[in-house]
Amino acid sequence: MTDLVLARHGETTWHANNRYAGSSDVPLTARGYDQAETLATWAGGAGLDAVWCSTLSRARETALPSAHAIGSEPHSDERLCEVDFGEGEGKTVAEMEQLFPERRAAFVTDPVAHHLPGGEDPRLAVKRALACFDDIVDAHPGRRVLVIGHGTLMRLILCRLLGIPLREYRRVFPVVRNTALTTLRMGRASAALIEYNVPPEIATAHHLGPR
Repeated sequence: MTDLVLARHGETTWHANNRYAGSSDVPLTARGYDQAETLATWAGGAGLDAVWCSTLSRARETALPSAHAIGSEPHSDERLCEVDFGEGEGKTVAEMEQLFPERRAAFVTDPVAHHLPGGEDPRLAVKRALACFDDIVDAHPGRRVLVIGHGTLMRLILCRLLGIPLREYRRVFPVVRNTALTTLRMGRASAALIEYNVPPEIATAHHLGPR
């Protein structure tokens, strides 16, 4: 079994206004870089074998200090990129409700069957991400790997692996904090949730129980 420690990237310049950042390449704020350094402090003592991340700059810049803390470079993979929100990219909820109110209301009811106009089907996003997870497990059997990604994709993956309907991801996992740690213990045919949304300042740096 391989432990995948998932972490959302650090705070971005769109965070304050809660603008939807999917495929848009949005930079980190100064606080986001500070969060990346705090994560790296944890990573240096966490027994990590590798650091993987999305190819978007907010994920790569968050991953880089942690990778350097274990003496490596981050492995970037586009399959870990955030869900593309289509016409919702860069917009706030209020702006979407003004521009396409019916589509926004349908999204709130079922964000998978009625994903935002022009956006990526969340079911396909999960498929690509889990294919990447399988490759990570194959590349690092029995080890511990930090995976820096994105909030919506992470919630969708958790739902799929834990047998929760994908449409419930916004209700069951309403918050993913920047750089908080969520650990999955994974094999090719199984997955267990070990911890969720734990700030790196208080996360244990040791392996959690038998594999």
